[in-house]
Order: sequence, then C-alpha cells, then structure tokens
Amino acid sequence: MAEQTERAFQKQAGVFQAAKNSKSKKGKVARYYKSVGLGFKTPKTAIEGTYVDKKCPFTGNVHIRGRLLKGKVHSHKMKNTLIVRRNYLHYIKKYNRFEKRHSNTPAHLSPAFRVLEGDNVVIGQCRPLSKTVRYNVLRVDSAVAGGKGVKLYRKH
Repeated sequence: MAEQTERAFQKQAGVFQAAKNSKSKKGKVARYYKSVGLGFKTPKTAIEGTYVDKKCPFTGNVHIRGRLLKGKVHSHKMKNTLIVRRNYLHYIKKYNRFEKRHSNTPAHLSPAFRVLEGDNVVIGQCRPLSKTVRYNVLRVDSAVAGGKGVKLYRKH
C-alpha cells in the first residue's frame, strides 16, 4: 500500500488496486515505474519504495525532454522542490574581462532522492509542473563534505 500523507487518497495511475491477486508471488504490491532514458538509471527507492508522486519522472506522469543542466543545491526549504544554483562567467567586451553571474532554477525533487544543501544534481527539463517549476531532478551526486560547505570553524 502507498504512503498516505495527504488528505486525498494517493494512488499510482497505472496500477489497479482492487485486483483479487494484488500481491504477486513474492508478496509485493504492484508498482508502476519506468526508465527516463538518456542514460539515467531508475533509483532502487523508486522501484522498491511505497511513495506516490505524480510529478516524479520515474513513477509519475512526467517525461524528460529538452535541456539537461548541472548545478549545486542552493536551498531545499520547499516541499518536494529545491533551488539549483548555476554559476557562469559573462564576458564584458569593453573591459576584455569576465564577470561572475549565477542563475537559480527551481526543480521538483522526487521522494526517491535524499538531498542536502551543497550536493551536485543533474536536472532535466519537463512540462511545467507549477508556476515556476519546469525541471526535475534526475541524479544526485553527494558533496564530499556534506552540508552547505560554508562553515569553516565551529563555535565553542
């Protein structure tokens, strides 16, 4: 059975739950998952998990198409959404130099992933999921130190 954390009953669209033989030989309940392609593996937590997320690219009704971006997790304060910061250099012709710039991109985070601020992620473009979210997290590369990576000294 799926995790019921919302007021409305959560179920996967591709799974019929009222079947008499709902459990297979191994005792597992039927679960819908897919491969997003593009060389990204489906996480084990998406295959074996019990969460229901219709905006998840592995278990929901979302297809990845368009751009693939890499960035660092800037904040993870929203529910199932994070902000990815991408740093880049912009050339100023007059001074023959570069200036630092950045862009923040909101992306949907599937419950299949565990993310901390400072982790590197790969996000893929999909249909609009909300007013501002047009990307979905496809892979998480954990930072070596973990955390924000800003604090150098501990307070005594």
